[in-house]
Amino acid sequence: MLRSINSFTYSIAVALAIFTQAVAPLYAQKPAEEFANLTGDGAWCWFSNPRAVSRDGKTYTGWVTEDGSVQAAELNHATGRVTTVDLHKQYQRDDHDNPSFVFLPDGRLTAFYCKHSNGLINSRTTARPGDFTEWTPEVTPSLNDKGYIGMAYCNPYLLSEEKNTLYLFWRGKSFKPTMSKSTDGGKTWTPAQVVFSRAGLPRNNRPYAQYASNRKDRIHLLFTDGHPDSEPHNSVYYVCYRGGAFYKADGTRICGVDELPIRPEQADRIYDANKTGVRAWVFDMAFDKNDNPVIAYTRVPEATDHRYHYARWDGKQWLDTELCKGGKWFPQTPHGVRETQPYYSSGLSLDHSDPNVVYLSRPVNGVREIERWVTADAGKTWKSEAVTAHSKFDNVRPVVVRNHAPDGPTLLWMNLDGRYVGYKDYRTSIKMDRPGESWRE
Repeated sequence: MLRSINSFTYSIAVALAIFTQAVAPLYAQKPAEEFANLTGDGAWCWFSNPRAVSRDGKTYTGWVTEDGSVQAAELNHATGRVTTVDLHKQYQRDDHDNPSFVFLPDGRLTAFYCKHSNGLINSRTTARPGDFTEWTPEVTPSLNDKGYIGMAYCNPYLLSEEKNTLYLFWRGKSFKPTMSKSTDGGKTWTPAQVVFSRAGLPRNNRPYAQYASNRKDRIHLLFTDGHPDSEPHNSVYYVCYRGGAFYKADGTRICGVDELPIRPEQADRIYDANKTGVRAWVFDMAFDKNDNPVIAYTRVPEATDHRYHYARWDGKQWLDTELCKGGKWFPQTPHGVRETQPYYSSGLSLDHSDPNVVYLSRPVNGVREIERWVTADAGKTWKSEAVTAHSKFDNVRPVVVRNHAPDGPTLLWMNLDGRYVGYKDYRTSIKMDRPGESWRE
């Protein structure tokens, strides 16, 4: 009997130890100023992804500087050395132009970037695998979508089970989510196709999109009706691409690629703003171990009241939870001036390696701090911890590094140690939670 009790007591102790370890704080909760900089001059938007990727002991990311130069950076995990290259000097002073990245089958890294509503898509590729210092000359992919209005937001994804077909999604000259594919590593591309659109709307109607891919056989897509400035009932929709066609979350076929564009009523409507009268905007999309989609988005009852939401498909239905209030817009509106971007939330990002984890920015004691939120029950309940605390300057637009490694950073974010008046008027730093410097040891 005593042995049985001791065995039971031991089991409880082990379980308690595991639980305690699981919920123990990961971060030392330091002011943002004590975290390492990747750069003291960089900013980004949240609609061009992947913004940060990890591979072979290094993390790659990029941003737009105050003078409008598009830069890419490589962080060596072992040495801590950051190598920065100019992809295009003085490209355009606009944080929407940040590069997105994809690795080609031969190990070379390609960056895509585009001037905000004022140009064409450009790309550059490292000259050799593993060598970040030398890049091929800038090229303009022939996408049959050339125009100087509407273009923005590059999102590249490679599908290994489609013979390494490279897909590129962007906002086309029609202002609509648009796609093309390349079967030769980006040398040639199929004509651009609008992916998502509703007939009868003004030409400048702008659905916003987020994407995620398992890099094998599918790409998840998330859309809105348009920009929350223009759409008081801005809803959120989902579809999945695989094998030449698009599907709902439950597997219902919507249409083939040759039948595009998808209409909103054909897609999964995750959130219906017509029922609530509260407009939404999308921030991130990932998927769980069963390839079920997980999304992070905002609802905005008022411009001064942004709400963070987490939704996921459980195999049968969409489950949607409000995480917390995110405060009002974050741009630093000059006194007496009407804010032109009142729907710019501080931001939230999913951990694509474990979408039970969300990083978000919200006001704490008057300063926007970064927090890590974790759920063990598909979003019903949450535990949270501070990443930054008692910071001097606001911390916004967190992004989790794709395929992040234990010896490298998990999280990057913008720190407003200079200013952020608007997407053309900024001077901000990019911070990182690099192990050994900012994590609890």
